[in-house]
Amino acid sequence: MEKIKIGDACDILNGYAFKSDEYVNEGIRIIRIANVQKGYIEDDAPAFYPMNSIGLNKYMLKEDDLLMSLTGNVGRVALLQKEMLPAALNQRVACLRLKTDKLIKRYLFHILNSNFFERQCIQASKGVAQKNMSTEWLKDYEIPLYSIEKQLEIIEVLDKTRNVISLRKDELLALDNLIKARFVERFGDEKNSKDWTIVHIEDVADVQVGVVIKPSQYYTDENNGIRAFRSLNVGEGFIKDSDWVYFTIEGHRKNSKSILKENDLLIVRSGAPGTACVVNKDYVGCNAIDIIIVHPDCEKVNPYYLCTFTNMPHGKKQIVKGTGGAAQQHFNVGKYNKMHLMLPPKELQDEFVKFLEQVNKSKVAVQKVLDETQKLFDSLMQQYFG
Repeated sequence: MEKIKIGDACDILNGYAFKSDEYVNEGIRIIRIANVQKGYIEDDAPAFYPMNSIGLNKYMLKEDDLLMSLTGNVGRVALLQKEMLPAALNQRVACLRLKTDKLIKRYLFHILNSNFFERQCIQASKGVAQKNMSTEWLKDYEIPLYSIEKQLEIIEVLDKTRNVISLRKDELLALDNLIKARFVERFGDEKNSKDWTIVHIEDVADVQVGVVIKPSQYYTDENNGIRAFRSLNVGEGFIKDSDWVYFTIEGHRKNSKSILKENDLLIVRSGAPGTACVVNKDYVGCNAIDIIIVHPDCEKVNPYYLCTFTNMPHGKKQIVKGTGGAAQQHFNVGKYNKMHLMLPPKELQDEFVKFLEQVNKSKVAVQKVLDETQKLFDSLMQQYFG
């Protein structure tokens, strides 16, 4: 297999150290490390520089420029969309521009977007608290050089598979939005526009936290242990069934207070504080690490209503306030206990949850197709790029 160094195939441009105190409300979009995610540009909180700024020509970006993060989550790549222009390159973000006709840009994007390449970047990076990748290492990195015909074939197969993944994700988002719309329709907005009774969470549930003191001391392998939830396993209204850790039998018994029961609510404390899901019968008896565990009084509140409330702006805004607005601060038991909860009659909660169950059946079906397609895509990436 013929190979080519990235430095021989591309010019690699480095960004400029833009000053955040000079940002404005609109103008030249600054593409920062946080914007470059795996395969796409995240633009939820854009930053801009004045349009009349001088000396930025060498940092100005073009449509379809291939961008790569060099610090933090190193090796993530994305293509810049036309609608984000005009845009400029911030420091510690690299721009790769082809200078050879032996490579197709879309093919290069797929190679650099592979899990294998990302792992290579992480291994080659320096730093403990924060990884930093060298552009010199990047220039010397060799990639497989297929014929143009083979590259086109690979692009077609991978693009078709990515499109199916994107469509399934859009379907899941639409179903989530349907749930949220029905919740607001039935129970009103976060300002309690329907004037329901307001209680504190502690009035309808007991709240505690999972294992927080050196949980890794209890770890063992899958075959000999009890599954333990972490934040990674808590999705917005669903359980993420991957990346599990396991407690020894002894460690599990020692931490019996955090053994989970059916209808318990699990809430993320940091990273994405407030993200909540409900423990169903398949996960009864698992343990939990550094997440909030809520034992609802099911005669007063339906756990799935409470979960949806927590995931909605009704709960999320209170949670953000409870963490001081900082994503990495911990949202603690005391804050959740004192949260205000709109408490409509139990029969109305149950009625909403029946609707929720029907939508969730559709979500499960879509998620199954998504998971299967993602496995296929990962397999193809492994086949083509290692």
